[in-house]
Amino acid sequence: MKALTYRQEEVLGYIQLHMRENGTWPSFREIERHFGFKSTNAVMGHLRALEKKGYISRVAGQARTFRINCELEDDSIPANAINVIDIPLYGAIAAGYPDGVETGGEIGRMQIDAETAGIRHSRRSFALRVRGESMVNAGIHDGDTVIIEQCLPRDRDIVAALIDGETTLKRFIQRSDDSPYLKAENPDYPELYPVSELVIQGVARAVVRHL
Repeated sequence: MKALTYRQEEVLGYIQLHMRENGTWPSFREIERHFGFKSTNAVMGHLRALEKKGYISRVAGQARTFRINCELEDDSIPANAINVIDIPLYGAIAAGYPDGVETGGEIGRMQIDAETAGIRHSRRSFALRVRGESMVNAGIHDGDTVIIEQCLPRDRDIVAALIDGETTLKRFIQRSDDSPYLKAENPDYPELYPVSELVIQGVARAVVRHL
C-alpha cells in the first residue's frame, strides 16, 4: 500500500478509534465536525484518497458506505513479552507559536515499548519532532521526539492540536464552562484560545530525548 499523508493518517485513525469505541463507522458529519472541514465534500475527498491507496473499500450496494481493509491490531500479547510496536515518524510540530504548515507523509519509522510509553497497542500512534521551547517546563525540549496517541484528551493532558488551522504542542486545559484552551509550559509564551476551532489530534504519551 502507498504511504499516507499526515492528515490521511489522522482521518483513518479517527475512523478506527470511533469504530473501536462505538462499534460503528462515524458519519460524514461526525468526521467533518471532528476535523473542522468546511463540508462533507472534504470528507469524501479524504475517503477517496484512502480508497485509492487501498486502506478502505466501498461496500457493494450501499451508497457512501465503506469498510476498513486492514484489521485493528490485537491487544493480546504473551505475558512475558515486550510489547514493541512500530509507529510512523512524521515531520515537526511547533512547540512555540502555532505553525500553519502541515507536515507531509511519513519520513521514517520508530520502534517503541508500548508499555513504557503508556500507549495502547490497539490505538493508532505516531511520532513528531518537537520544534520550539514552549514546553520546556514539562520536560519537552527543542529537538525531542514526542509519541502521540490518537484518543480523547483529559484536562491537563499535553496534546498535539490544530487551533484555528495551525498546529502546536501544548497542555490542554478544560474549563468549567466547557470552553477549552491551550497552555504553554514556559512563561515566555501566551495561553492560546481558539477563535473558531480547536481540534485535538492526539495526546502526548512519551518523550524521546534528543542528545
